[in-house]
Amino acid sequence: MMRMKPNARALSFGALGLAVALTGCGYAKRAEVQDELARLRSEMNQGDQALGARVDQVEARTRALETELAAFRDEFRATIQRLENAIAFNVPVHFDFDEAALRPQDQAVLDRFAAVVREYYPNALITVEGFTDPVGSTAYNLRLGEARAQSVRNYLVENGGISADRIRTVSYGDAPERLIVNAGGPGEAGLPNRRVALVIDFSGSPTSAPSQPVLEPPAT
Repeated sequence: MMRMKPNARALSFGALGLAVALTGCGYAKRAEVQDELARLRSEMNQGDQALGARVDQVEARTRALETELAAFRDEFRATIQRLENAIAFNVPVHFDFDEAALRPQDQAVLDRFAAVVREYYPNALITVEGFTDPVGSTAYNLRLGEARAQSVRNYLVENGGISADRIRTVSYGDAPERLIVNAGGPGEAGLPNRRVALVIDFSGSPTSAPSQPVLEPPAT
């Protein structure tokens, strides 16, 4: 692995110490100079080794995260979208028609999601986005989408070990630009739209989460 150059500031301080020592004495024996240079080289090598170890740790952790995300995608057939400062998970968490209760079969994917958050994004802000099929009024669907997002939020807090102040909810209802095409209607055909999406915002802060649920109406 290619290592970074020794820390310039550490080198300059070491050289300064050597210069001061030599100046104070007015002269120096060859053995003294060699000993001081050896000490400086040892300090630089130790710093370089410590930096290299930290780089190795970061790289290993990054590889572990990539492996975890790939397994998450393959096991649950989720799609993962990388954004500038966030990761969006389109997970197979769906709801029965006109219902906001979380289905037992959808809990496993939320358990895995919570594990990823705890391990790799312990300080991130999580947004749960709620959606509905196009049946019903816009106002009603916004409320229903919010109720679905709240169900998932409650599960992540109570069962996933994520702090409540790090999870916010937002409802898009049946926003046309977020609807899945050819998935309308109250039956099984509309199931893909009765869903939530999960966003990990690793640039966010818990203090930025709103105290009240956010309802965003569809664009007109």
